[in-house]
Amino acid sequence: MGAAYFYHLTQRSMEDTLSMLLGKARGAGWRVAVRGREVSRMVHLDNRLWQGDGFVPHGLAGGDHDAAQPILLTTQSDCPNGATCIMSVDGAEVTAEEVARMERVCVLFEDYDEALTTARRQWKALKDAGASAQYWSDESGGWEKKAET
Repeated sequence: MGAAYFYHLTQRSMEDTLSMLLGKARGAGWRVAVRGREVSRMVHLDNRLWQGDGFVPHGLAGGDHDAAQPILLTTQSDCPNGATCIMSVDGAEVTAEEVARMERVCVLFEDYDEALTTARRQWKALKDAGASAQYWSDESGGWEKKAET
């Protein structure tokens, strides 16, 4: 049974945090689906992950080789690449069933009202369904675990 890790981004950008977590997930040997809500946002993340120090080889869903991608950016709920880890960005939904089935589910959310409200709703839904969850924050400059179910 997996666990959901909630990452509250107060100091770091979504792109930097995502790049770091993707590196750790790949280091663990996991196949990853990065799930967002808007295609335009996935295109933005696609471009950013190919650049600079955060270079992360990956694919953007809708290509001929989605199933072969170790990291796939998508807006769909299915995981055509056989993901064992889901990283939810921008309030993309995750379910308790996915938490149970995956090695890890990561929920990344930024520090503004709508994102906080969505993350709190997701936390409560997963907790109420009996899923294991941890809440991490970078407000001190480093990652600190603030809560666990």
